[in-house]
Amino acid sequence: MEFFHKGVLVTGASRGIGREIAHQFAEKGATVAIHYNQNKQAAQETRDSLEGNSHFLVQADMMDSASVKAMVDTVAETMGRIDVLVNNAGVYGYHPIPDTDYAEWQDWWRRTLGTNLIGAANVSYLIARHMMEKGGGRIVNVSSRGAFRGEPHAPAYGASKAGMNAMSQSMAKALAPHNIFVYAVAPGFVETEMAAPYLEGPEGDSIRGQSPMGRVARPEEVARTVLFLASTAPEFMTGSIVDINGASYLRT
Repeated sequence: MEFFHKGVLVTGASRGIGREIAHQFAEKGATVAIHYNQNKQAAQETRDSLEGNSHFLVQADMMDSASVKAMVDTVAETMGRIDVLVNNAGVYGYHPIPDTDYAEWQDWWRRTLGTNLIGAANVSYLIARHMMEKGGGRIVNVSSRGAFRGEPHAPAYGASKAGMNAMSQSMAKALAPHNIFVYAVAPGFVETEMAAPYLEGPEGDSIRGQSPMGRVARPEEVARTVLFLASTAPEFMTGSIVDINGASYLRT
């Protein structure tokens, strides 16, 4: 897989899965736009660690539609074309019903759906319109195992990822005639900073034991799958949701 002369936007690329996705695209020759919201220093560290010197940072609050549009306009103007979009930006928060008051419940639903689903939908819409003008492209959405098995401690997160899956499949049907192919990947737990408190806590062994492999996914494993889907090889897989959970949860 090579991505020379390809422009790639990775949202939420300042750390974790997004940073590794940016690394692998850069290694394969792409120019990468590294999106961040608040952590500019981490985004700069991502940029400085990539191969090549054409990569750049873009800031946007995914909950703010005007901010998202400004970001996409900047990326399109800077790169000239956007060949691949990876919707990776997301938030996760603990808000189980027994322990959450009504105001906090409302806030988590607003923030989670606004970032994980509506923000991703807005970026996808804007970039799909750009891709239609340029002759095609790829959109890969980073979903979650939680969309299928449920998230009792973070129901807004599970709902946002289930919505992302449905959005991916709807867009795949709508955009295939325009040579735009849309996919989702659905990881379980991944070795990232966001997951570290859970993996290093008292439930860590139990989480790792959910997979018969006795571990959780590594960021590079998710990234490799994203790059495969962004390549020319899997076009007839458009609309697919690819599980990356080490057989910890099997859908029927």
